[in-house]
Amino acid sequence: MVKINDVWFTVEEINNETFAISEYGHWEKVHSFLLLGDKRAILIDTGLGIDNINRIILQLTSLPITVITTHVHWDHIGNHGQFDDIYVHKDEVDWLINGIPKLSIDQIRRDVGRNITLPTPIAFDPSTYQPFQGQPSGVLEDGDVMDIGNRKLTVLHTPGHSPGHIAILDYKYGYLFTGDLLYDQAPIYAFFPTTSPEDLVQSLERIANLSSLTKIFGSHHTLGVDPSILLEVKTAVKMLRKNNLVRFGTGIHHFNGFSIQF
Repeated sequence: MVKINDVWFTVEEINNETFAISEYGHWEKVHSFLLLGDKRAILIDTGLGIDNINRIILQLTSLPITVITTHVHWDHIGNHGQFDDIYVHKDEVDWLINGIPKLSIDQIRRDVGRNITLPTPIAFDPSTYQPFQGQPSGVLEDGDVMDIGNRKLTVLHTPGHSPGHIAILDYKYGYLFTGDLLYDQAPIYAFFPTTSPEDLVQSLERIANLSSLTKIFGSHHTLGVDPSILLEVKTAVKMLRKNNLVRFGTGIHHFNGFSIQF
């Protein structure tokens, strides 16, 4: 069992080839995930960028790292600049290079700097925080398979929260990494102009029909939920459609184990 004591990051061993790297000192409660293969490692997202996640990675593996971006929101790409091999879905390449249209830097800085409960590095200053922008080394599409050596990961395009949002299916262990498509404790967001309520519901329906899953890992809040939540997702999809609620402005909809805001 790996034990790492760190002032900012919490490292939890899911199994000896899978680690969650969490930032519980921030209100977002963000999780990034390190998946080890025989030949290389995948880092799913790079966190807030408040502190340097690479110092944790270096303690966990010497394998070459490929970063897979679930989506290009600031709280998932904060440490992208620490890595050379970065992949993103084709529909968010422009966001990664140029930023998200109409999302002001002032809003991002307010969000990154509020409700912090752990000490942050001296170098961290919310007033000068700058989200990563840069060219990806690779572009992902739905159905792409990444073989990292005795471990294959499939890319599922799951838009709604953002146009190029993806989930990652790990066949070896039956894990599904859902990014911001599905998590608990706070609403799943699809009320911004860059979101799509209908796409989100279609994406939820897609993952609800997956089989042989052993655990679902969202990128926020509770670390790992039981796949039985997908039965409630199916119920939610039917209810939302039946009542014509899949549209902007219908508010927060609560279900057993999760909620959605349109």
